[in-house]
Amino acid sequence: MMDEYFRLGPTGLRVSPLGLGTMTFGAAGWHAGEDAARAIFRRYLDRGGNFVDTADVYSSGAAEELLGRLIRETGARDRLVLATKFGGPTDPTDPNARGNGRKHMLAALDASLRRLGTDHLDLYWLHLWDRVNGPEEVMATFDALVRSGKVRAAGLSNVPAWWAAKAQTLALHRGWEPVAALQLEYSLIERTLEFEHLPAALDLGLSIVPWSPLGNGLLTGKYPRAIGPGAGRLAPGSGSPLPVDPDDRAIGPGAGRLAPGSGWPLPVDPDERQWGIVDALRSVAADLGRSPAQVALRWLVDRPAVTGTLIGATTVEQLDANLAALSFELPRELRERLDAASAPAALTTPHSLFARFPAPPRTVRPSAYGAAPHR
Repeated sequence: MMDEYFRLGPTGLRVSPLGLGTMTFGAAGWHAGEDAARAIFRRYLDRGGNFVDTADVYSSGAAEELLGRLIRETGARDRLVLATKFGGPTDPTDPNARGNGRKHMLAALDASLRRLGTDHLDLYWLHLWDRVNGPEEVMATFDALVRSGKVRAAGLSNVPAWWAAKAQTLALHRGWEPVAALQLEYSLIERTLEFEHLPAALDLGLSIVPWSPLGNGLLTGKYPRAIGPGAGRLAPGSGSPLPVDPDDRAIGPGAGRLAPGSGWPLPVDPDERQWGIVDALRSVAADLGRSPAQVALRWLVDRPAVTGTLIGATTVEQLDANLAALSFELPRELRERLDAASAPAALTTPHSLFARFPAPPRTVRPSAYGAAPHR
């Protein structure tokens, strides 16, 4: 059971340590399908989960519609922290039907509320910085939406650290609704946000909500290194040290989300460094008697500022296995093995310069709200 909840940034919202991502809710390719999505959603609620995340572009709005039906069926709206996102293109013929401008932001919110069958969102995310609009228009609109009652809290996803810092500083200076959290890719194989985003989050009182915590499936540990043509792809084959789950439709480039034309948006082509991380993860998992996925999630849940790590599933069994990451502790020595194996391969400027000089002892400044941002 998930019977412990954590504060989301400077807000009064309390969310589960693992959130349910609904990018898999849909009817085609690697998606779960309505019956499977219903079973996953109900199981998540039964286990005490309360943080559910979606987006207006997932399955072209179908994920929101399906989620809305499931919420009505279960009568769970009041207990949920419900989040969705705006910013993706909703009409390819309309130049204003995309991006971070106020016109699209307001239209996208109304459309999401209709599909979800609710009159408000607990958390509204900017999905992706459009590299055009500054934070002034976005944060002023977020503030107006919170004051209107349509939105309870604001979040930023996939934005540069400088943009997030400017947005939060501007909001605090103007007396606007502050940013609650940053949603970013974060996992053992993607730790570059620790250079800029993590220090900014700690300093500004933000939570970090990771997406793709299993590295697009690589950190499940079920994929062997492919041999022959196409080496480096996540292909099934002999020599895998772990059994392959026959119900997992994400296996191999010829099936599920890795199939050509499946619509899966992220490339999957691991390099030697990433395979080395998987090897270390498998070793630690074996020492603990746990699956690599559970260990990878446990490592991430324990990182500074992290809460509401988003997990996706196409079966109830996958969901149960992921939730089991909360049922054990990761000993310090094993965490340090994973830290060392997954450290970013190269430091960028100016961090490469900082690494040449020891940092002076210091006390971390508490957040502007006087408490840790996520506990």
